[in-house]
Amino acid sequence: MIAEASGRRGANRSPHDGMLHRAEELAAQLPPLMVAAERVAATVSQGVHGRRRVGQGESFWQFRRYQPGDSTLRIDWRQSAKSQRVYIRQTEWEAAQSVWLWSDASPSMRYRSIATLPAKAERADLLLLALAALLTRGGERVAVLGSGSAPRPGRAAIRRCAADLDRRRPGSGAPPVEPLPRHARLVAIGDLLEPLDAVKEMIGGYAARGIRGHLVQVLDPAEETLPFSGRVHFHGAEGDGDMVFGRVESIRDAYRAAFDAHHRGLEALARTAGWTFVTHRTDRPPEPVLLSLFLALAETTER
Repeated sequence: MIAEASGRRGANRSPHDGMLHRAEELAAQLPPLMVAAERVAATVSQGVHGRRRVGQGESFWQFRRYQPGDSTLRIDWRQSAKSQRVYIRQTEWEAAQSVWLWSDASPSMRYRSIATLPAKAERADLLLLALAALLTRGGERVAVLGSGSAPRPGRAAIRRCAADLDRRRPGSGAPPVEPLPRHARLVAIGDLLEPLDAVKEMIGGYAARGIRGHLVQVLDPAEETLPFSGRVHFHGAEGDGDMVFGRVESIRDAYRAAFDAHHRGLEALARTAGWTFVTHRTDRPPEPVLLSLFLALAETTER
């Protein structure tokens, strides 16, 4: 349900309005959303300092003290001979990973409580493209879930993701369960206001295939706090009916209790499946949640 108070609802804008941004030569042929995504990704990238991690590659990373359980084949005898300690040689992870990205295109995502805030869909798509930029900078392959496109590396993958977002049709509030390769990773970005049973079915469908997932709940601040007062018209954006309350204050406590219960339910579903879950509000900058999500992806890759 979407709350509309008189004079408080701003006009909904397409997240991809304006086809070209000509202010910068680098972005001359990119939609404004991609320019913003690249800018956010660049900011977060400065705080990450690369994605070096232990793995099966050939490039040297660092020496580490030998620990019980380490293979003796990994001992670097030359380095060990320099001291009285035994060291092993660690290499960087070099195998590209495949990450499928999904953002909610359901009608409820067009909501914004005031005109100065981005619609939830705008922020979700921004996070998706910025994450794609970060991942491809790390050598990984990305694709939009449900687009039919195969995961790709490099800058071309970001362009493909943007094009696939533009071609989407309005859908449900939960990702479709598709036959992804085992051990692939999925990032689902949306308001996640679907019934918990629907979210549970989606998570279960992927977890059964060994897919590690990350849920990002994007909310307008009004959906979390219900700050309205007086007479408010709640409009069902997805055909779930309208309701009018003469004094919305009378239902605020019950609303918040139900909202908190839904939030705890999402946390429990993600935790049980070994997934991560984070909430982001559209009145807050996107960089912190993007960094959190990026680091969570790195951790699940290392397991």
